[in-house]
Parts: sequence; structure tokens; C-alpha cells
Amino acid sequence: MSNHTAPTVTPGMVYHNAADAIDWLCRAFGFERKLVVPGEAPGTIMHAHLTFGSGGIMLGSAETNSRPELQQSPRELGNLCSHSISVYVTDIDTHYARAKAEGAKIVMELEEKPYGGKGYACRDIEGYVWHFGSYDPWADTEAG
Repeated sequence: MSNHTAPTVTPGMVYHNAADAIDWLCRAFGFERKLVVPGEAPGTIMHAHLTFGSGGIMLGSAETNSRPELQQSPRELGNLCSHSISVYVTDIDTHYARAKAEGAKIVMELEEKPYGGKGYACRDIEGYVWHFGSYDPWADTEAG
């Protein structure tokens, strides 16, 4: 039986110093630790699952990444990302202020969006691009 409230897509990422990244993602963006499994090497993370509302991400240490031919952090890619992550938040103004105070590098300032709501984009401490907005793409809307 399917659980329709569970997310069906969860991005996976690698971070240098994943333990610090987990702390930062929780402080700056409001993620919560669901599971953190230490790696064999001191200070590494084999696997972590962080949640945000009904969604979340999975991550591990770049230093112990067993499949670098499949996935690397923006640090290895000249600060380029092949994707960005979009997150719906209810209080976008407070979220923006929190992320900025924790050192998120704002790449698109907080602004009203033509499709509804407000949003901004930033880079985290590893260089991943995140879009945060108050527009809820899952809400029922009338076709225009």
C-alpha cells in the first residue's frame, strides 16, 4: 500500500566535511536530522537523511564517496551545479533572513514572483544552489 504523504523524490548530495554541512543546513535552512550514520574514517558521514516538512535530502561525505564517477560536489566541478533544489516554505521572509544570517550566498534576492508568492535563491557552504519560495506548486490552482 502506498503512502501518498511520503515524498517520492529525495535528492542525494555529497559534502566535504558533511558533519559541519549537516549542522549548517539545520541552522541556516531549518532541516532536521532524521538519520546520521558516521563513516568508518573519523569525522566522515556514510549516510544522512535530513527532513524539511514532508520532504528531505540524503547526503554523505565527499571524502569517502565510493562513486565519484557518478556524483561530485560543486567544489570538484568548478562551483557548477547540474541541478538546483526547490523548497516550499511558509514564512519566506523569516527563512531568507535566517539563511542570510548564517552565511548563505544569495544569488537571487528575495522578490515577488510572477507565478505567485515570493522567493530567493542561494548557495550553501558547499556551493549547491537552493531555491526557496512561498509559492506552493502542489496547491490546487485554477488553470489560467
